[in-house]
Amino acid sequence: MSIIPNILFAILLIVGIGYFAKNVKKLVRNIKLGQDVDVSDHTSQRWKNMAMIALGQSKMVKRPIAGFLHIVVYVGFVIINIEVLEIIIDGLFGTHRIFSSIGSLYGVLIGAFEILAFLVLVSVIIFWIRRNVIKLQRFWKSEMKGWPKHDGNIILYIEMVLMVLFLVMNATDAHFQAMNNGNVISQFIAPLFSTLSETTLHIIERSAWWFHIIGILAFLNYLYYSKHLHILLAFPNTYYGKVKPKGQLDNLEAVTKEVMLMMDPNADPFAAPAESEAEEDISKFGASDVQYLNWVQLLNAYTCTECGRCTSECPANQTGKKLSPRKIMMDTRDRLEEVGKNIDANNGVFNDDGKQLLGDYITNEELWACTSCNACVEACPISIDPLSIIIDMRRYLVMEQSAAPAELNNMMTNIENNGAPWPYNQMDRLNWKDE
Repeated sequence: MSIIPNILFAILLIVGIGYFAKNVKKLVRNIKLGQDVDVSDHTSQRWKNMAMIALGQSKMVKRPIAGFLHIVVYVGFVIINIEVLEIIIDGLFGTHRIFSSIGSLYGVLIGAFEILAFLVLVSVIIFWIRRNVIKLQRFWKSEMKGWPKHDGNIILYIEMVLMVLFLVMNATDAHFQAMNNGNVISQFIAPLFSTLSETTLHIIERSAWWFHIIGILAFLNYLYYSKHLHILLAFPNTYYGKVKPKGQLDNLEAVTKEVMLMMDPNADPFAAPAESEAEEDISKFGASDVQYLNWVQLLNAYTCTECGRCTSECPANQTGKKLSPRKIMMDTRDRLEEVGKNIDANNGVFNDDGKQLLGDYITNEELWACTSCNACVEACPISIDPLSIIIDMRRYLVMEQSAAPAELNNMMTNIENNGAPWPYNQMDRLNWKDE
């Protein structure tokens, strides 16, 4: 028996997994460009969130049709790929259906795989129709033109092809069909090949087998460039997601210290700061670029599925404003990728390119259109928080550039001078009672 196919398979496996590992390393590097943030609290709640949201798909089913179809694809794709283990063993050692030795249980497993493959195929076709024929509005927003639109369809085509290859592989495997055990779906496909010779059937079966494993490795490496990276990142993202009440915003520590100092009647306003505090480098309030966001926010950006549920629930977007929470996440990821490529091109050092997230990707108009209602956060099926990025960029505009809208600047000036948002002296507030 020739070992050349086994050697080729081993090379293919090593190259595919190696390239994937290289991209994962780059992904982790990019996420770590963000500021550090403590997410070590509420451990039990975080594990529960990951189990319920990422594994249990609890937020997906809030939209029943899409939720059910997504669960079918998710469960089916994960379980069907268990047979990849058999393919790897067969490919490395030259065996054929090595697990068939377990007897009738093998037929039960493959039969279940075939049913799931068929259901996945049907679900993916429905997804394609919803996206391209029915044209659901959230898939046709301005940010979904070009690559994002093509990416969604490419993933659907890949999933269709992989499921068809799996069924064709079984249908043309004469030994498997002779077992008459587990060929629940493929038995209806096998008659299509009944007029072919045994040699031709073998060639088709081997071709389907090779293309199936090549397709899986190609899909694995395509994930880094696709919105379907959420298949892997949804689990850490839901674990590190926000566990505090959604309406609770984080305070800037430096500002909090200043306020506490001002409110302390025993504090000496002329005292020099402690040596440890003096050494702290507060380089910037808020965020104008991805490096000033925290690493959880950057993880959010890479995890975004571009499903558009956040944008479809956003009241600002519904009333015609420019804001799209999905675009906020997509822009953050695109800018982060640009920064990562810059670092790669300059031997691991970022060379200022004269760009930043604020202005070049996200406009002031988008940021100030946000009502801070948390609808986007509530709608996201995998705990992404676009609002936190919006708030941090607003902080930069207000505290670094004094670029808040005139109405907000007037309000803050009134609070500073009058202790209230209204332009009246404190002593004149009750004058209305004499009118």
